[in-house]
Amino acid sequence: MGDGRMVRYRLLVAGMVQGVGFRYYVNYTARLLQLTGWVRNLEDGEVEIEVQGPAGEVDQFLAAVRQGNRYAQVDEVRVKRLEPVLEHGFEVVG
Repeated sequence: MGDGRMVRYRLLVAGMVQGVGFRYYVNYTARLLQLTGWVRNLEDGEVEIEVQGPAGEVDQFLAAVRQGNRYAQVDEVRVKRLEPVLEHGFEVVG
């Protein structure tokens, strides 16, 4: 892709995103794009994601998260930029 800068974001995703396979969709998408980070459910019904990788691939990931999987309904995605960290792989942590 075009922009190879390494970026990291924390995403808070609101909507119908728990109990519909959304975390596994996020995990699959991140691994497909060779991104690192994690995804977990929060007690308030939102899903929290930290994702890191080249800016172009992370942009593709953000677009996929905003669309959601077949059973999810994404109402809002709040994005905060973070400093990249050294990590390997992407996982579902909760």
